This record gives sequence, C-alpha cells and structure tokens, in this order.
Amino acid sequence: MSGTLSNCDGEDMTDTTLTELHHRSADGIEVSLLWSRITNALTVAVEDSRSGLSFEVPAPAEKALDVFEHPFAYAA
Repeated sequence: MSGTLSNCDGEDMTDTTLTELHHRSADGIEVSLLWSRITNALTVAVEDSRSGLSFEVPAPAEKALDVFEHPFAYAA
C-alpha cells in the first residue's frame, strides 16, 4: 500500500514515501503496517468497511507487531 491512504476525517492523503510492511484483512477490516521513508516512523492504518471507520495509530518499533495485531486497543 504505497500511495493513497484515508485519514480519519475521510480526506485522501497521498504519500509515496510510505511502504506497506505487512497487511491483513478479515471480516471487512483491513490493517496495514506502514513505514515512512522520510520520518522512519511506523504507523498502523485500519479501515473497517462495515462501519466506515478508519484511523491510524503510531507504532513504536519495539511494539509495532503488537500494535498491528491489536490496533483497536492502541486507538483507545
């Protein structure tokens, strides 16, 4: 998923510096672990097609896989 992402406010943002490191989908929920080449930051992006909810959560390197596996817990 390099390219277009959807922010929580529904606006599209284009960032060709993002690289998708991991992706999973189940039951209408798409989860992506993204890495920014510019900031070297990791982010988990979530899109729920059932509810229309989408959000991003910062993912510190030492917890990135946990944030990827449990993004709703980290979004709270």
